[in-house]
Amino acid sequence: MITRAVVVPHPPLLVPRLSPGPNPELAALREACVAAAGRLGPVWTAVGAHPEDQVIGPDAAGSFRGYGVDERVRLSANGVRRTLPLPALVAGWLREQAGAESVEVRLVAGSTAPADCARLGKQLTGDLLILGDGSNRHGPGAPGGEDVRAPAFDDAVAKALAKADTQALLELDPMLAEELGAGGRVPWQVLAGAGGDWRAELLYSAAPFGVGYHVAVWELRR
Repeated sequence: MITRAVVVPHPPLLVPRLSPGPNPELAALREACVAAAGRLGPVWTAVGAHPEDQVIGPDAAGSFRGYGVDERVRLSANGVRRTLPLPALVAGWLREQAGAESVEVRLVAGSTAPADCARLGKQLTGDLLILGDGSNRHGPGAPGGEDVRAPAFDDAVAKALAKADTQALLELDPMLAEELGAGGRVPWQVLAGAGGDWRAELLYSAAPFGVGYHVAVWELRR
């Protein structure tokens, strides 16, 4: 059973070397992500979306070179360098910021149905790091172009995360999420399948760069 879970986005701009210079909105997002990750224990399981299912063990390491800077991260102290997808890179970077021991990364196909996401959530144990962005269609300058449905979609996600409303997360429409460029749908629904009586705290929710970002901490009530 999952005892603690943290929800964060995974934009490369979280890494200071990839986004130098002062930016209050970015600083607030980064601070919330690091603070949330610090609430987890020493060993994590991370869940993110990917074109295909994949498990990356804690013996891996990688670099953000593909995003402009050779910022190296490890999933544990003994990580061996290889090419890692973005969710794994951000998981490794957050592990280092939080001083955690290790993180195993479970990547789940972005086409996975809600029921299958929930089934995976029931199988997971320990401390969980959920990596996923909201819609990338907030406003005319958004990466995916503007879609007037984006604010309502991410508002619903924020409310569900703030209340630990697992049913609301499971009811997110996969087709709508895809149309809105919301890659977090699958990992959020994995979390929703974990079950339990949760105490939730929403640390951040905004779309400062045209993409919805949410940071939340869920802790199982004793």
